[in-house]
Amino acid sequence: MSSTPKIIPLADVRTAQLSARDAFARAAASGDGAHGARPVDTRNRPLSDLRISVTDRCNFRCVYCMPKDVFGRDYPFLPHDELLSFEEIARIARIFVGLGVHKIRLTGGEPLLRKRLEHLVELLAAIPGIDLTLTTNGALLARKARALHDAGLKRVTVSLDALDDATFRAMNDVDFPVARVLEGIDAAHAAGLAPIKINAVIKRGMNEAAVLPLARYFKDSGHIVRFIEYMDVGHTNGWRMDDVVPAAEIIRTIDAELPLEAIERNYSGEVAERWRFRDGGGEIGVIASVTQAFCRDCTRARLSTDGKIFTCLFATEGYDVRALLRGDYRDAQIENAIAAIWRQRADRYSEIRTANTVRAAKVEMSYIGG
Repeated sequence: MSSTPKIIPLADVRTAQLSARDAFARAAASGDGAHGARPVDTRNRPLSDLRISVTDRCNFRCVYCMPKDVFGRDYPFLPHDELLSFEEIARIARIFVGLGVHKIRLTGGEPLLRKRLEHLVELLAAIPGIDLTLTTNGALLARKARALHDAGLKRVTVSLDALDDATFRAMNDVDFPVARVLEGIDAAHAAGLAPIKINAVIKRGMNEAAVLPLARYFKDSGHIVRFIEYMDVGHTNGWRMDDVVPAAEIIRTIDAELPLEAIERNYSGEVAERWRFRDGGGEIGVIASVTQAFCRDCTRARLSTDGKIFTCLFATEGYDVRALLRGDYRDAQIENAIAAIWRQRADRYSEIRTANTVRAAKVEMSYIGG
């Protein structure tokens, strides 16, 4: 990454946003459907993944996502009537599937805080041809895992930033013990939610010492640890490049004790770079959004808790599909509007990240979904 900040042509970005918004409005007003057409964006990227945030609330205050000095007791979380209902979520999910989406991940906030989430899982699991997964901090997983599996959930990803209890409590900033997350992982495994992925965000000066213990602990377990470079999501976490532990450094650290070899990605657009232990003890992954941008293969759209579509994790604004769901619009019109958004998409934030872009008023990850 260059040490000289670039000047980003924000006027060009705004022009593209206005063009996309105009296309969205025109398409929604159209009476014709997309007739099963699978859109590609301006960089020839298809739409295949949808992340659905079911709540903007969380029971953790992780320092890289929801710092307590911002998300305190008086923080204005969304009122319940502004959230999409489960039926609205299922309807929009079916429309996305018609446009080529085959993987849906439930996220948040902490999705297990949403009451009766199992009912939403049932509705989504009934849609043919989708891979339905969920990301959780694991705090409520021990009591929820069996019901989620029985409702049709296939897999879970659990956030776990350290095995050392003091470090983990400092990272989640609510004094939550690591043992209870490990209980949740065991319960998910027992319920048949497999393979389980373990996501660890690594921040310099906080938990880089957690890398090797995590790799050791989950080696030979069948679970897959994925180490994530600390990212400038939102605009409240105080991100600095100096706080990033590069993926290459993480791999060197593990390889020095537990020899690794690179393996191919499972599919085009997979964000994790995959490595396996040379002795056959399983695999790990690294997600290098900062040092090795993967924008060129990104196939993800995001649906916020209150029904806005975002085409990038680092977006500054979304498109209000809730108004269409609650208005007199047919599925074909909503499908047209979504396709119009995607065809105008030109996002490549991680490829142009500089000291200037970091200061942009990006939406918070707890709202858009990680």
